[in-house]
Amino acid sequence: KGDTLWDLSRKFSDSPYLWPDLWSGNSKIANPHRIYPGQRIRLYRREDTEKHTEPVAEPIVEAAAPLPEPTPPPVEEPPEEPALGTFTFAGIEQVGVIRKAPVAPHGKIFKVKEPKKMISTDDIVYVAAEGEYLLIPGKRYTVYRETTKVWDGKTNDYIGIQHTLLGVVEVTKSQPDYSIAKVTSAYTNITIGDRLMPYERRSAKIGRRKSPDGITGEIIMAEHHNRIIGDYVIAFINKGDTNGIQVGQSYSIFYQESGQAGRKSKDIQFPPVHFGEFLVLLTEETTSTVLITKASQHIEAGAQFRSPMN
Repeated sequence: KGDTLWDLSRKFSDSPYLWPDLWSGNSKIANPHRIYPGQRIRLYRREDTEKHTEPVAEPIVEAAAPLPEPTPPPVEEPPEEPALGTFTFAGIEQVGVIRKAPVAPHGKIFKVKEPKKMISTDDIVYVAAEGEYLLIPGKRYTVYRETTKVWDGKTNDYIGIQHTLLGVVEVTKSQPDYSIAKVTSAYTNITIGDRLMPYERRSAKIGRRKSPDGITGEIIMAEHHNRIIGDYVIAFINKGDTNGIQVGQSYSIFYQESGQAGRKSKDIQFPPVHFGEFLVLLTEETTSTVLITKASQHIEAGAQFRSPMN
């Protein structure tokens, strides 16, 4: 109790003015001016920070003939990977996910201060904690809704549950049986029964990465269930962390036709036709959330994607 990022920075980095670096390395701290007992803070060692020490006088010795300095062996620098740049997506805070298991909710909205069906920015809501979680005053939470159970259209296998992000609330006061919170941002209409999970900052600048070879998969659906998917639509794919998918990678959307040729009607595969691209925004274990960045024709659920031809 009583710790601040300023003091922790002074203690562990020898300068309180480095507290923004400490904050940027801990994405779960929503407000740098409010940290609480029990929070875990990760410390980073900076190579470019020198410790302030008192100078020590060197002993006086008689000068000797300098020894020839040995020629150091040449150091082979590893080749630098070419910079791929960054992609800025301002709506990253509003992007949802598909998860195999649902998020454990920290709370649920059970009432709004003024009688209304749709809750929006600046509204005051009453929240009940869920399970063993505590709702901490001054802490922000993301409001979400479990909207759809998702199944594979071809195999009928269970994929996961769609989590739609609705906005952000900040807890202002806690009572023995409930907490009071203010809606600081509403992406869409929030309703009674929507749930809370801890807020985590997301950077709008996404560093592009080289995509590995040999990855193929399918587009599951659009986030807002659009039947036709086009440019700058958010969608989900059926590959994730375990498949080597990472944020910032790009993949090509394609189709490949087959036919028969010759007297013996031999089956042949025609070359793939690429008609779209997407950028990976978020990843889960077996699914990812992507942004369609290019579509020369409409894209439908079930469309195939593959690693780009580098």
